[in-house]
Amino acid sequence: MKFIRYSKFKGFDVFGIDLGSLMQSLSDKVLDSGFHEDYWYTRERRPTDDTLDGLREALLRALLENGVLDPIDVEKMLADNGDRFRGSLLEELINQLIERLVEEGYLDIKERESDREPGQGMGGNGERGEPLPRDIRFQLTEKGLDFLGYKTLRDLLGSVGRSSAGRHDTHHLDTGVEAALGAKQYEFGDTINLDVNRTLLSAIGREGLGVPLNLEYGDLYVRQQDYQSSCATVVMLDCSHSMILYGEDRFTPAKKVTLALAHLIRTQYPGDTLDIVLFHDDAEELPLAKLVSTQVGPYHTNTAEGLKLARRILTAKRKDMKQIVMVTDGKPTAAFIDTGNPAYLNYRRYSEIRPDNRVLYKNSMGNDPFVMAETFKEVQACAKGGVMINTFMLASDDYLVDFVKQMTAMTRGKAYFANPSNLSQFVLMDFLKRRTRMVR
Repeated sequence: MKFIRYSKFKGFDVFGIDLGSLMQSLSDKVLDSGFHEDYWYTRERRPTDDTLDGLREALLRALLENGVLDPIDVEKMLADNGDRFRGSLLEELINQLIERLVEEGYLDIKERESDREPGQGMGGNGERGEPLPRDIRFQLTEKGLDFLGYKTLRDLLGSVGRSSAGRHDTHHLDTGVEAALGAKQYEFGDTINLDVNRTLLSAIGREGLGVPLNLEYGDLYVRQQDYQSSCATVVMLDCSHSMILYGEDRFTPAKKVTLALAHLIRTQYPGDTLDIVLFHDDAEELPLAKLVSTQVGPYHTNTAEGLKLARRILTAKRKDMKQIVMVTDGKPTAAFIDTGNPAYLNYRRYSEIRPDNRVLYKNSMGNDPFVMAETFKEVQACAKGGVMINTFMLASDDYLVDFVKQMTAMTRGKAYFANPSNLSQFVLMDFLKRRTRMVR
């Protein structure tokens, strides 16, 4: 006879959950760019919720989406506590899950310093009142950042097949320890990877066969291999207002592909460098760790300043290849103007003086002659410095085509008209294959 045993429902197995799948489900939460479905109508940015309560809510949603829990399980765990989350079995298990994420190195939890004065925790009569609530915040660790980049990279490469690992191949030859091609006469500075057969044949051809055989400097030949170059890359991310304005989030996919590119360079191209530049009203260099919490702001698009900063960063890199990967969704709409410029008198009413005393000229309509001239001036400077610009345009309006064509032709770069769903594929496959594609 078969017996059925009943036991009290104990929730889910915290230590049986795959943290990798859980982190992937949390990616939209931790990479939030301030976009929400009603943004087009409200124009209100949604602040990043990096509190523990926000993390608990996101984890519960991820557990429901992954099928670890169902709504009935949630009701059972809350029923014993009067349908309150605080003090319930559900809160206890989610707290254990957070502890596991911290122990595995995916998340870091820190207490934010209170802005209150030291005496504000006391009552008005001098007696100590209620203790100040602890302001606990979470953030991704380097391991968490790298993991999200790995997931994006794996999902992309898994759909297109295997990809060769290594550095960037060129058409040039170099000496090295791997013999792959023909030999060449030794020159000072070459790697001493001696081609013994060719060296002996050179000496015998000069003196004839005999013992002892005298070798001279000109008899030395070394083996050659493919010369592989290193590349310095700056990813320019547009974080102007329009990146979340037109009913879709264009900035979060840009952040995801940057994380994937960082993981690819770290693991497959160790000689390469990657830097991040945000451009909006101004431009700023951004550490990878701060990319996750960055949100789009109410800014214009100062492409010229972004190119200037990116070119300055690349100039300091001693690499054979230098490139800018620019992700944007429109034409430049702002540029800095010198008050000594005669044109300033005409543009003064459309300008604002910033805290650093620089004057920013803005024209939201785009295609402004002054803004475009300043932008192409920086494009020309990149071309003279040997910097290639690869543009990934997240819009396909007709008026953008000519702008992208001109910028691409000036630096002999490439241009793609992408959308948020295929941006990762375009950027990563361009970096891997180095194919030349022009806008038609």
